[in-house]
Parts: sequence; structure tokens; C-alpha cells
Amino acid sequence: MTLTETGTATTLLEATGLHRSFHLPRRALLRPPPIRHAVRAVSLSLTEGTRLGIVGESGSGKSTLLRLLLALDRPDSGTVRYRGRPVTGRELTWFRREVQVVLQDPLNSLDPRSIVRDSIAEPLECLRIPGDHDARVAELLIAVGLEPDAAQRYPHEFSGGQRQRIAIARALAPRPRVLVADEPFSALDATVRGQIIEVVRDLVSRFGLSLILVSHDIGVVQQLCDELLVLKDGAVVEQGPTESVLTTPQHPYTRALLDAVPALPPVGGR
Repeated sequence: MTLTETGTATTLLEATGLHRSFHLPRRALLRPPPIRHAVRAVSLSLTEGTRLGIVGESGSGKSTLLRLLLALDRPDSGTVRYRGRPVTGRELTWFRREVQVVLQDPLNSLDPRSIVRDSIAEPLECLRIPGDHDARVAELLIAVGLEPDAAQRYPHEFSGGQRQRIAIARALAPRPRVLVADEPFSALDATVRGQIIEVVRDLVSRFGLSLILVSHDIGVVQQLCDELLVLKDGAVVEQGPTESVLTTPQHPYTRALLDAVPALPPVGGR
């Protein structure tokens, strides 16, 4: 964690009072369309070196909040700042260089018509980052546990876990300071999920990244994140250090999420 001269942690990404609503289909001709409040008065702060988990059930507002943080959608009110600079406007190259995302389904996020080399190098070219792009692609493939010759193959030639490794490599290509992961393990089977979790843990530590992990899986968040934010109906109901929130939850919704986590039977049936 980086400290300022005053001894406080450097704030990277900060959201204040975010609201986002959507008009639903009209149910009656003479009545206004209903409104769904997807995100309600959400504030959060990500400091240098912090790994923040955002959890909640489907429909809790996680995906909408993530789009607001990534400037893929505009809030009705509230602000998002990165290192004190408002994340607004069309020219966000400076922001994209610093904040990159890994999505849930790599098969849909990777262009099936492009070889792996071109997919990983795409952010380098779009963000006008100088240097030897082929060398960077080879370096990243090795970093995520693949061979450099994978660069000449197409996404359909790989397994789901391998494709997620490629998606992680692409996100790391421009050397971001913040990695955002949206349910990156949910489409993987249990064995591969554990492997990719270890890949993410290793890379976040090796490159000194800050992490925002959006997940419905509390177990995954517990393994990777030191801070936790719980969303319900678009609002933050609890937040704090992960271990504190999970061991002594204060809100009934957090306790309900923990109660819903399946308990594994003892090894050998004992």
C-alpha cells in the first residue's frame, strides 16, 4: 500500500453518492412507467493496494455499480473520481490505461475472429501505448501460465480456464493500477476456478495491483479481498474489513447471505 507524506493511504478510485434508476415498461396507459432504483446513494473508496469485494444477490445492483465505476454508464447523480480527477467526458484514455476489467465469460469478451496475440495487444494499440507489443504479449502469456506460442491460436482452441487466463492477460497489457473483475470465476468448474483464483491472487500481488472483485460467491471474496461491501436493492447495507464483516455481520441481509453458503461435508464422511 502506498502512503502519502502525511502517512495516509493514496486513494485511487472514489465514488460519492451514486444514484442510477431505470424506467421499466409501462403497465397501464394512464400511469407513468415504474422506476427501478438500481443503485442508491452508494459511496466507496479504493486505496492503493486494497482488494475490495462487492457482494450481493442477483439484482442487488452489482453490475450497474460496476458500469458506473468504469464510466460505461452515467449516474443520475453522484460522482466517480480517479486519483481526484472526475471520470467524465468522452476522452477517458488516461482512465482506461489505469483501470482495466476482466468479465465473466471470456468466450464472449474475446473476438473469435482474432488470434490471441491481437486480442491481448488490442488495448496497447487502442490506448496508444508505445513499446514492443509482441514482446509484451509473450510476457503476459507466460505470466498467466500459458506458452508464448498460444499467441497464434484462436480463442475457440482453448478451454474455459485458458480463455480466462487470456482475458486476464489482456486486462494487464497496459500495466493498469486497478484490476476490476466481474464474476470472473462463475463460469468455471470447481477445479479450474481454484486455479484461476490462484492466478489472480499471484498477479495482483506480483504487480502491486488494487482489485475490485464483484461476485455472488462469498467464499471467493473471502480468499481474495481484504475489504468487503455488501449490496442489497442497490444500497450498501454493510461494509468494512472482510474478516470482520463475515465473522460478526451486523445486517440481517449479510447474515442471510452467509447462511445460504453451502457447508461441505467432512472428508471421508466423518
